[in-house]
Amino acid sequence: MISKDTICAVATPPGIGGIAIVRLSGPDAFAIADRCFRGKAALATVPTHTIHYGKFYDGPQLIDTVTASVFRAPHSYTGEDVVEFGCHGGPLVTQQILNALITAGARHAEPGEFTKRAFLNGKLDLTQVEAVADLIHAQTIPGAQAAARQLVGGLTRRLQQLRQQLIDIAGLLELELDFAEEDIELIDRETVIQQLNAVHHICSELADSVVAAEILRGGYVVGIVGYPNAGKSSLLNALLGKQRAIVSDLPGTTRDYIEEVLFLDGMSIKLVDTAGLRDKPADRIELEGIELAHSILQQSNLVLVLNDASLGFDHSNSLLAALQQRYPQSRYLLVHNKLDLIPDPPSAFPSNGSVQTLGISARTGQGLGQLKRTLATIAKEDSQRVTDGLINERQATLLAAAARSLAAAIDALRAGLSNEFVAVEVREALNAIGKITGEVYTDEVLQAIFSRFCIGK
Repeated sequence: MISKDTICAVATPPGIGGIAIVRLSGPDAFAIADRCFRGKAALATVPTHTIHYGKFYDGPQLIDTVTASVFRAPHSYTGEDVVEFGCHGGPLVTQQILNALITAGARHAEPGEFTKRAFLNGKLDLTQVEAVADLIHAQTIPGAQAAARQLVGGLTRRLQQLRQQLIDIAGLLELELDFAEEDIELIDRETVIQQLNAVHHICSELADSVVAAEILRGGYVVGIVGYPNAGKSSLLNALLGKQRAIVSDLPGTTRDYIEEVLFLDGMSIKLVDTAGLRDKPADRIELEGIELAHSILQQSNLVLVLNDASLGFDHSNSLLAALQQRYPQSRYLLVHNKLDLIPDPPSAFPSNGSVQTLGISARTGQGLGQLKRTLATIAKEDSQRVTDGLINERQATLLAAAARSLAAAIDALRAGLSNEFVAVEVREALNAIGKITGEVYTDEVLQAIFSRFCIGK
């Protein structure tokens, strides 16, 4: 793909800083840059992958002293001629440089257009493109590491291996059709079934890792629930080490939810303090708070049920059971609070069924260290299925479609159907995997993907 126009944008976040980067890419990048840049040599004449110091002008007006990094096509991020100006960080300076480049013949880039050009020029496939966005927005260290592996082609290589296996199988199936009248068998059906089963397993496994990937991508959501006055707001404040939520002896103080992020052992833990749950709320506002709490629990990876131990260690058992029935997809942790009010609290608490149980005092800090370690451990356990990259909803949907087609192909083989029917399903699976990497794509898909990107990337 050869672009006819040259684009420019600020590639660093807006605001005041030591330096900023203004990126220029396209067929006229060097000519446009040389209309503004004054150094020891014209940028159009210098070698690729070199950095040059000079002054940046808008006509006769000096704007800044800058560095100009030169990347010649095809050895650049976009695959085009690229110049990146390093200037002093400040919104006025970067805007003046941007305006000068536009006056000199460039146009302002659309969101994600540099990366879109990298895809269209074959520098990145769609899984790597999506890894760029995940790396930029990573909320956890394991998530950033997984995105980095995906960016350098970890997931791409995995999918290419699957595609090649399916291409080989489809080729043999279709080749055997050519010799159908001669009754020549080129394949062993049981062997093909085993091969398709192996690919089906990998596709299903990757599709199922989407929940773990979302945890690494956006953080592990912990909904803190309990009866009124269990100490939920006190626990949130104690975990954060600051006064974030209002604490009161009056039941029903929390009407809305309060969300804060706690970083534990490289994991982003989103703590959500919700309204106290009870059957008879005091007023309509508290009722709305309880309904909002339930909407949060529906999205939570872990439901932390906080029990007021001063009222008995079994005081919240019925609440825990009701929540487990209502939200069976969530994981649960039962935490007994207010141990400082118990004369002789036990040193350990048995599990409540399959639910792990801990004891703390949000007021004195007793047990908070163990609770933090437990939250980090659980979050890591629930995100361990991620290997080569962060599977997103688009990719998971396509992987599930590929798995369904492969299952149909296996059924067709076992039923003794003609290779023609089997090959159609295998080709459908190939098409779905091709859509993941971008070997098969539509403009609508590209628009949806690149709309997530900021301008300048």
